[in-house]
Amino acid sequence: MARPPAKTLTPRERALNLLSRREQSERELRRKLVQKGVGRDEAAEAVGALSDSSLQSNARFAGMMVRRRIADGYGPQRITAELSAHGVDRALIQQAIDEEEPDWDAQADRIYRRKFGAGPAADAKERAKRAAYLTQRGFSYDIARRIAAAAESDSD
Repeated sequence: MARPPAKTLTPRERALNLLSRREQSERELRRKLVQKGVGRDEAAEAVGALSDSSLQSNARFAGMMVRRRIADGYGPQRITAELSAHGVDRALIQQAIDEEEPDWDAQADRIYRRKFGAGPAADAKERAKRAAYLTQRGFSYDIARRIAAAAESDSD
């Protein structure tokens, strides 16, 4: 039995299909629509209409990403950079981070101990490598240095 021809979806319907899976930033949604063959102007118009009707929200997207990245063990610098790459305004990023009220020191300590355990670093080079790991995950140098030093003093 032959399948009926697929209905051609409007840009709005395509955007809603994407949003039904997970929150998307405006930039991400426009880019995906254009990749699916929707014109840039049509994509911008569809995404703008969804934003106006609160079906798409950069604030909700930022909140979802902040929660997920904190749970994944990332720090504020990495989260901010990722959301900025998605086109989210810095004020919305900061608001989303502030709403979660993360304890960055505790987060960094948890990640450090999960990766390196409770044992001390063998030498200065190893201590620097451990601190660099935390900075690569988006924690400030001050937090990384403080956590690495605290782990060293705990193991003594």
